Amino acid sequence: MNKKAQELNLTHTHFVTPHGLDDENHYTTAYELALLTDYALKNEKFKNIVSTKTTTISVNGTPRTISNTNELLGNFEGVYGVKTGFTFNAGRCLVSSCNRNGMDIIVVVLGADTKNQRTRDSMNVINYVYDTFEYVNLSDYIQESFAEYKTYYEQNVWLQKTITKPNIALSEMNNTIFPLKANTLNSLKTKFYTLNSLSASVPSHEKIGNITIFYEGKILCSTDIVLTNQLEQNSWKYYFGKILKELKDNFLY
Repeated sequence: MNKKAQELNLTHTHFVTPHGLDDENHYTTAYELALLTDYALKNEKFKNIVSTKTTTISVNGTPRTISNTNELLGNFEGVYGVKTGFTFNAGRCLVSSCNRNGMDIIVVVLGADTKNQRTRDSMNVINYVYDTFEYVNLSDYIQESFAEYKTYYEQNVWLQKTITKPNIALSEMNNTIFPLKANTLNSLKTKFYTLNSLSASVPSHEKIGNITIFYEGKILCSTDIVLTNQLEQNSWKYYFGKILKELKDNFLY
């Protein structure tokens, strides 16, 4: 488990006891429990187990029905897991996974004094998230921001020993849909980082910068900006023609 914690970059998690009982070197955080849960839910068998309310097993040939101790499962809209917990030091704990209208969330409540308290707190947090956040597709926002910058960049970039007009584009983004607070699009900020000069030595489809979207001061997403065409180095004819033009201008003057 400690090896897996390292693989998942859970830097504030360490396991000692296999049963989870208290030990000063056995610890984690609410956030890292959420990360671990997110990883575990990708396993379909695990997901099916934690979402099962009741099941019947056989004990010495005798059928026995056992029930999930998760009080929200089957009793609160969208909840499909995950795990209850209790030790004297940790208090009453509950990790909940929930899906409403296609939005998946994980809520972790630790250190509650009573079972009723952890239930109430979990329900309140879940309702708050769904009342406050909504999925927003930023594809149009990103493309519009880039279109404006592209015009500016292609007109102002310094071209070294080439007169080929550069063409730039965004790399494909894997995801442009994010859960944001309702009516907070004005909190989005866009920053561009690009080379201020280009030459024929820069190959086509080379990364020349990136676009980064900030939301409420924190990085939300980022993608590369690439040069899509090959810039051609100026030939001797270009320089010869330039010299002739300068001579002509000077002569006329």
